[in-house]
Amino acid sequence: MRVAVVGAGLSGLIAAYELAPEHDVTVYERRDGVGGRVRSTRRDGYVFDRGFQVLFTAYPEARRYLDYDALDLRDYPPGAHVASDDGLSTLADPLRAPRDAPAALLSRDATFGDKLRVLRLRAELRRKSRDDCFADGETTTREYLRERGFSSRFIERFAEPFYGGVTLDRSLGTSSSVFEFTFSSLSRGRTVVPASGMGAIPEHLAEKAQEAGAEVVTGTAVEDVTPKGDTVGVETETTEGYDAVVVAADPREAERLTGVPTPDGGKGCTTAYYVLDEPLGVDGKLVLNADPRGDEPSHIAPVSEVAPEHSPRDTPMVSATWLEARDDENALVGGTRSALARWGIDVDAEQVHVDTVEFAQFLQPPGFRDTLPANDAPDGNVFLAGDYTEDSSINGAMLSGRRAAEAVGSL
Repeated sequence: MRVAVVGAGLSGLIAAYELAPEHDVTVYERRDGVGGRVRSTRRDGYVFDRGFQVLFTAYPEARRYLDYDALDLRDYPPGAHVASDDGLSTLADPLRAPRDAPAALLSRDATFGDKLRVLRLRAELRRKSRDDCFADGETTTREYLRERGFSSRFIERFAEPFYGGVTLDRSLGTSSSVFEFTFSSLSRGRTVVPASGMGAIPEHLAEKAQEAGAEVVTGTAVEDVTPKGDTVGVETETTEGYDAVVVAADPREAERLTGVPTPDGGKGCTTAYYVLDEPLGVDGKLVLNADPRGDEPSHIAPVSEVAPEHSPRDTPMVSATWLEARDDENALVGGTRSALARWGIDVDAEQVHVDTVEFAQFLQPPGFRDTLPANDAPDGNVFLAGDYTEDSSINGAMLSGRRAAEAVGSL
């Protein structure tokens, strides 16, 4: 069977890898490289990931498909620093970061009861699978935390900036199922980036798909997908017929090609990278802005402390992320410098790269999964693959690719 895959993001590459051993598979990608939203720019010895992205090693689909040793992973330490006018305080899991336990116990950003609740929640959610997390009744993340007794201070100073960064939603209106799955993944595994950037993940998957027999054609846009009886026409510069097509493009493009409605509400973000005159000195931990003001970022990541390979030798570099698309680069610089100064961090920051992602995640309020399209929603032998059929995550994208391949295989 001849199969075309439209899009070489994570879901498309997984679909190609699964189908290639038994079928003639061609992947079409309009860009010059693979990756979709998971890409890295490598320039002058720097690695700039497209937006602040990390991999949770406990993701079940990542464990299924990725060779962690080959990716040469670098770890973010457990916990984070909470930044405010009072400077930095530390919140960490004492079971996973024992040396941070004294500072975490003294932190004023969570009550003693909050810290006990975190440990209980960790123990409970470590035992829950992804399916378990999404099978339970849903509320918002904010209501979920309130119902479990977490203090307003903990929610405002830790949950809002930390989980707001994960879901691009500081209001914590995201489904509690997403929170549970994320917390479970954080509790059971590591938070990492490949030594050569997050773009190494799709590059790794593309290599695996090609080794399995798939052809990956980059720099070629698909203009139209047209079911014609038992075949599907795929129009690029020419039109070819395929027995099945997996549309693994972004949601808007997938809707254009198939006519199937996809999530129309999305979250954007902007990430700027800064070279410092000296290291940030935060032991590799994220710095969460508890109360962002004006143009200040929501959080700052010590990129070179975690992955020294992402900047030239002995060059400290951080990234700062805003949870919406920003287009005024001067305002980004001013906001970052303002935040660092307000927190008592005396460093000079020079902006060296900016990435704005207009559509980074789709909205995931309680009940969102009931509105998502199925893999087999399009007419004819056309199938969808993308995180928007599951949940907005790396795991969701990979899982959708696998399920799309299974749907094709059942023809």
